[in-house]
Amino acid sequence: MKVLGLILAGSSKSGIEQLTMKRASAAVPVFGKYRAIDFTISNFVNSKIKKVGVLTQYYPRSLMDHLGSGKEWDLDRKTGGLFILQPFFRKKDEIPVYKGTADAIFQNMTLLRRGDEDFVLIGSGDHIYNFDFSELYRFHLSNAADISILTKEIDNEKELSQYGQVITENDGRITEFYEKPEEIKSKRISLGVYFINKALLIELLYTSIPNGGKDLVKDIIIPNLKKLRVYAYDFKGYWSNIKKSIETYYNTNMDILKKEIRQELFYQNKIYTKLKDYAPPKININASVKNSFIADGTIINGMVKNSIISRGVRIKAGAVVENSIILQDTIISEGSVIRNAIIDKDCEIREGREIIGENDIKVIEKGTII
Repeated sequence: MKVLGLILAGSSKSGIEQLTMKRASAAVPVFGKYRAIDFTISNFVNSKIKKVGVLTQYYPRSLMDHLGSGKEWDLDRKTGGLFILQPFFRKKDEIPVYKGTADAIFQNMTLLRRGDEDFVLIGSGDHIYNFDFSELYRFHLSNAADISILTKEIDNEKELSQYGQVITENDGRITEFYEKPEEIKSKRISLGVYFINKALLIELLYTSIPNGGKDLVKDIIIPNLKKLRVYAYDFKGYWSNIKKSIETYYNTNMDILKKEIRQELFYQNKIYTKLKDYAPPKININASVKNSFIADGTIINGMVKNSIISRGVRIKAGAVVENSIILQDTIISEGSVIRNAIIDKDCEIREGREIIGENDIKVIEKGTII
């Protein structure tokens, strides 16, 4: 079975604006040395997908720098491989932009038409999970489905309104699909992963986009729900959408300190990322580290507790970092206290400063000196 993988990584809408002011949400760092997109692209590669297109337009530089030629994911190939797909000029007076998820795929129709793949797997670049899509393939074929959607049941009513909600029959066929309704219709949400026959996708795009369609869910899937066999595959594992809020991003990172989640995300199937030539972390004799993730290239002389410390971070003598996320190449100087905070890349917290989140997580933007 030949499958084309498409990763949607171009949205400018985000609940973590402080971290996405100069980067796409798919390029946001997670777990010390990874980027959010590493999980989706690794899931694709682990599922034997050898051709992957990344559709991006909002601050793509850091994302492109991270992905490079796709070598770390074995996608630097003569046939197939990694394609970074950005909008481009077609007419002199036209503004190159993707107007929605469906429009983004339609503008790259050449990639679909020239390939010999039978199916298309569409995912999002800012979701954290570990899944072998071979299970979804078998589910799709066994149900003779036109479209299969990855779904999950959640109980948090506050989160439910932020996602598309589906209602299914006993066999999993979706009968109703509500895109982010104000009132709760179902506890089963769509995870934004769609497996679809390629010829059908091309037909649906050509029918919808010229008539003003833009969105994959609102303009293609929902209007054709009764005509097509659309099925929900219930995902039971760990899953998080980090761009929903700072709280979600923070909690997702902290989840890696839990053994069962760490084993599911990193030991079930490998998650690949861009390699960097950092030395192993150095924890000096006067330092104290408890229940924390320490990435390579860090030097710690202070106290770290219940925290995520990224590559190249310096925590100097007498500094205290607790319940916090410190991103790459940040310097925490002597005597500083960081609690319940997220410090973005390349920041410098000078001697004796305190950054403490009281009721909410305190976020310090990239490159800030305090």
